[in-house]
Amino acid sequence: MAWNESGGGDKDPWGNRGNNNDGPPDLDEAIRKLQGQLSGMFGGGGGQGSKGGSGNGLSSGSIGLVILLALGLYGFAGVYQVDEQERGVIFRFGQVLPAEVGPGLHWNPPLIDQVDLVNVTQVQSHSHQALMLTEDENIVDVSLTVQWVIDSAPNFLVNVREPRDSLAQATESALRHVVGSASMDEVITDGREAIAIEVQDRLQSYLRSYGAGIDVTKVNIDRSAPPVQVQDAFNDVQKAKEDQQKFINQATAYAQQVVPEARGRAQRQLEEAQGYRDRVIARSEGEAQRFEKLLVEYSQAKQVTRDRLYIDAMENVFKNSSKVMIDVKGGNNMMYLPLDKIGQGTTSGTSNEVQVLRRELEQMRRDLATSRSTSSRVRGN
Repeated sequence: MAWNESGGGDKDPWGNRGNNNDGPPDLDEAIRKLQGQLSGMFGGGGGQGSKGGSGNGLSSGSIGLVILLALGLYGFAGVYQVDEQERGVIFRFGQVLPAEVGPGLHWNPPLIDQVDLVNVTQVQSHSHQALMLTEDENIVDVSLTVQWVIDSAPNFLVNVREPRDSLAQATESALRHVVGSASMDEVITDGREAIAIEVQDRLQSYLRSYGAGIDVTKVNIDRSAPPVQVQDAFNDVQKAKEDQQKFINQATAYAQQVVPEARGRAQRQLEEAQGYRDRVIARSEGEAQRFEKLLVEYSQAKQVTRDRLYIDAMENVFKNSSKVMIDVKGGNNMMYLPLDKIGQGTTSGTSNEVQVLRRELEQMRRDLATSRSTSSRVRGN
């Protein structure tokens, strides 16, 4: 039955049972009743609405147990573990603490500290590809891969809003700067390794100035080639350059072969000339010494020395001739001496012919001796 039904009497839920006024309920009385109920729940003395003391309230031991349980849950919620490859960054009321949290089991008060874990050993990569203009105003298609790790977890989380986006933009900036300062041949052929090293140094300098907490470990040039539209023309140019280099190498090899040979021949001629000079000088000196000794002998025996010189001279003249013609003094005939036949002996002619030749030779010797003695007497007179 509702409190205001007929026949039920005044059943005011606010406690105004004896009051026949139709006004609003007494708020002060309602607040006092609520305070009394709360006091009874926490072990306080009974009020107007309480019966038998604290029978409906909680005991002080139960309250303590609840508090201990809440503290235990709070403490357990603050325990966390950091792996070996990770570092922890603590944010206390939103402000980052400078010290990193190392590997192990740690505790931080929940709702006060927030811990973010960052993997600092994982090698991450970023790929980039773009068309770029070289120093000699040629367009090249370059693609590279940047390998990087996090070297400072607080800097990586705090200093830069989007560190990966910053890495991509810094990579493109560094690559365009390096490629724009090099020629097309350097970018495409033998300068790729040097370009990769220079891009890595410049990129690391950019990231260090940003305070991004990123360490660039390696930059690899995956591809560097002219655009597809001019690939055929570029291949023709490269083939021509290869032919040019081949001809240069052939000419260099020929020069390296010919020049030493020419130098060897020149050195041989110099040594031959030096030997000829030394031989002529030595021969001249020997002839001079022989002449001096011969002069001494000639002063002691003039005739004998003169005859000896004459015989030696005639021997030198006749030894190179196979035939000798002699005009005999006092006759009209000319004597013919086949010296080559005489030297061959009996093997090339008969013994009679040899005997005849020997007699003729002996007669010639006597005639020579006679003429020599006659000339000596004439000179003596």
